[in-house]
Amino acid sequence: MTTSTGYLIQPMPGEVLAEVRRTDRDASGQPPQRRTAEGGEPLRCCLRDAGAGEPLLLFGYAPALPAGPYREVGPVFAHDGDCPGPDHGPGYPPGWRGRPQVLRAYDRRGRIVGGRLHDGDEPEAVITDLLADPAVDRLHSRNVVYGCFMFAVTRR
Repeated sequence: MTTSTGYLIQPMPGEVLAEVRRTDRDASGQPPQRRTAEGGEPLRCCLRDAGAGEPLLLFGYAPALPAGPYREVGPVFAHDGDCPGPDHGPGYPPGWRGRPQVLRAYDRRGRIVGGRLHDGDEPEAVITDLLADPAVDRLHSRNVVYGCFMFAVTRR
């Protein structure tokens, strides 16, 4: 998704989710857990919270980073079925505004070079500030409590 401020907000790639469904294996080689949403689970495929009763997959995901010590596998929720991706248009996921997040900055080698905790209000300013550093190649939005990947931010 393109924003007017020079960066892209990117959900988990659809190809990754398709591969998990096809192989019935996640980034750690484990089968995904099929669950029925209680409601509020953050979906990495469409960048919104699940509604109660939606069929979900819970599985280990390794966000795109070069191989190295900073590449992590963590739990994510996604739809257990076709998902068209985000439908909210460009920019920060509106349903996640006001939700505290950590924006973790990575360089081209996949090493952490900074980051910032933000309260979810005016996340565009935090994103723009972090991307102003030429050493920063991409950002990962992370859940504050669980530390798991939410979405990626890259320059346009």
